[in-house]
Order: sequence, then structure tokens, then C-alpha cells
Amino acid sequence: MTRRLALVLALALAGAALTALPACSGKDATAPTEDRKAATIPVTIVTAQGRHVFRVEHARTEAEQAQGLMYRTDLKPDGGMVFAPYPPDGTAPRPASFWMKNTPTSLDILFIRADGTIARIADNSVPFSEARIPSGEPVAAVLELVGGRAADLGISEGDRVSWPR
Repeated sequence: MTRRLALVLALALAGAALTALPACSGKDATAPTEDRKAATIPVTIVTAQGRHVFRVEHARTEAEQAQGLMYRTDLKPDGGMVFAPYPPDGTAPRPASFWMKNTPTSLDILFIRADGTIARIADNSVPFSEARIPSGEPVAAVLELVGGRAADLGISEGDRVSWPR
């Protein structure tokens, strides 16, 4: 009986760890309707080639960040989602780990430091993958764009990202 209880507890803890992942999290959410989408804001990235402005959804709450872009097939080339602040409670920056479960569109995931610079770009993430995509260092925000956009526009690590706060 003790072994069975230990197994049940281990499975429960593993499930809790998965649902704690941000963005496309382990929660089985349903596809968002127009009225459930997050508010849209401008996000600007300054690169060596110039400025690029995106109109992205702003995921601020834990629920919005857990939903992320799961189930979405309607992403525009200059659309996406910014997770800011990350974590949603606004505490100090911390390492992030995203995944692509239930996400049918390849994404570029840009991990952003507290100073607004890009720490890491995970480009062309694999749709539906449950592999973790780590930030590699503490971050204050995360920006998801359509897969390949960062390379198309010459966006690089160290470039500066800003949005209305």
C-alpha cells in the first residue's frame, strides 16, 4: 500500500510540474474565442537593420500565460504574444521554460532580460512538441513570434525590445 501511495504522489507531483510551465502549458485549454484573446499592444524591436513593430497579444495573467498561443492557427506575420511581466506576479526575473504542446504553429521564442535586451532566441520551435525550451538565464519577459520571423528580420540576441508598460 505504501508503494502505491508513493506512486500516486509521484504522478501528482509530475502533473503539477507540467501545469506550472508558462505559455503553452500542460493545462488542456480550449481554443480561445475572439473575446478570450488577450489585449493587443505594440512591441518594438530595434536591430542593426532598423526598427520592427509587431502588434501582439499581451499575456499578463497566469491564465493568459498558461494558455499562450495553444490551438492558434490565425497568427499574422507581425503578430504574436508577449508574456510580460514574466513571471505574471511581477517578482524578480527568473529562468523560463516553454513548450509547444497543443501549439500547431512553429514559433520563434525570444527570451528578454530585465534591461529589455534579448537573451536567447529559440527559433522555429517544433509544433506540438513537449520538449522544454529553456531561457538559459533569468528573464523578465518572453515574446513569441511566427517561426522564422526573427531570422527574416535580422533579429539577434542583444537587440532591444520595448512595449508599453
